[in-house]
Amino acid sequence: MENKSNWAYSEIVKDHFINPRNILKNDEEFIEDGKGIEGNVKCGDEMMFLIKVDHDSQIINACRWKTYGCASAIASTSLLSEIIIGMSLDEAFNLTPKDLAKKLGDLPEHKIHCSVLGDKALRAAINNYYERQNMISKIRKEKTKTICQCMSVTDSDIELAVLDGARTYLELQEHTKLGTVCGQCKEEATKILESLVKKHFEK
Repeated sequence: MENKSNWAYSEIVKDHFINPRNILKNDEEFIEDGKGIEGNVKCGDEMMFLIKVDHDSQIINACRWKTYGCASAIASTSLLSEIIIGMSLDEAFNLTPKDLAKKLGDLPEHKIHCSVLGDKALRAAINNYYERQNMISKIRKEKTKTICQCMSVTDSDIELAVLDGARTYLELQEHTKLGTVCGQCKEEATKILESLVKKHFEK
């Protein structure tokens, strides 16, 4: 049996899961300035994030969100929705899943990937706000690099696999099918894997 302490959520996570803040209610009318959707409900997780912005100060003054996700996704997004109110768009855009995990009292490693959805949906909402305001130069898109040409696996896909628990090249292959055709990407993929494990999990 697994040691319970390795899997137990913190009281902060439990609180935000049971009493989520700023969640969009079914009958609520919330007219947003920016909207972001990430994930795919067919794969189990999808996140929608809505923001209202003070146009003069570029400060987020309200937000709502909705997800088809697990306890970690709900809790991390609930906390995120509290943190960003009063933040500038730039400050909010730069928040990371690692920042949220720390404030939640740390999440189990195999659940850190769940906090990525809220973070990505928020960034998409901010970019959508800039698009609506015709502030195209402010839009920041993720730049990805294809590592495995055969299977079209990017460095972003590798990062998601690491956040989902991949620690070895074999586990990375199981998550992404990377390197299962010609195998020429193994050296580069391994270096990226090691750097991402260090980035997200080594303190």
